[in-house]
Amino acid sequence: MKLKILAAGTRMPAWIREGFETYAARMPRECRLVLTEIPLGARGKGKDPARAMADEGRRMLGAAGAGDEVVALEVTGRALDTPGLARRLEGWLQGGRDISFLIGGPDGLHSDCRDRAGLQWSLSPLTLPHGLVRILVAEQLYRAWSVIHNHPYHRE
Repeated sequence: MKLKILAAGTRMPAWIREGFETYAARMPRECRLVLTEIPLGARGKGKDPARAMADEGRRMLGAAGAGDEVVALEVTGRALDTPGLARRLEGWLQGGRDISFLIGGPDGLHSDCRDRAGLQWSLSPLTLPHGLVRILVAEQLYRAWSVIHNHPYHRE
């Protein structure tokens, strides 16, 4: 099973790449964490941000497998605590399907992405930089895995 992070943006600072890789490297083979960067749609003067979001959404959904469970990272989504995420991860592991986590760009996710998602997950009611969300999702998935396997990383 793969946990696929499909994230808008390709020019992230080194600290974001390093942060993501730190947690991706800790994940076991049975639930590999893989990042696919989705190029941002054209933005700027005279460009329609809605069109940019639609382009990003189309590419994200194309990168998600047809049989993947899709999770949209959304500020207005459902908040999960660590035990709740661990239970979800355990269910996903038992189901055996790949999971695609969709992280939008500067303007968020296109509605097609939200519609395709079985879960809209909110990391916080705060608006977070889309690059930072990659690290937070990776860390939280590693933490959930550590809870399931009684690894000492997570403490209550």
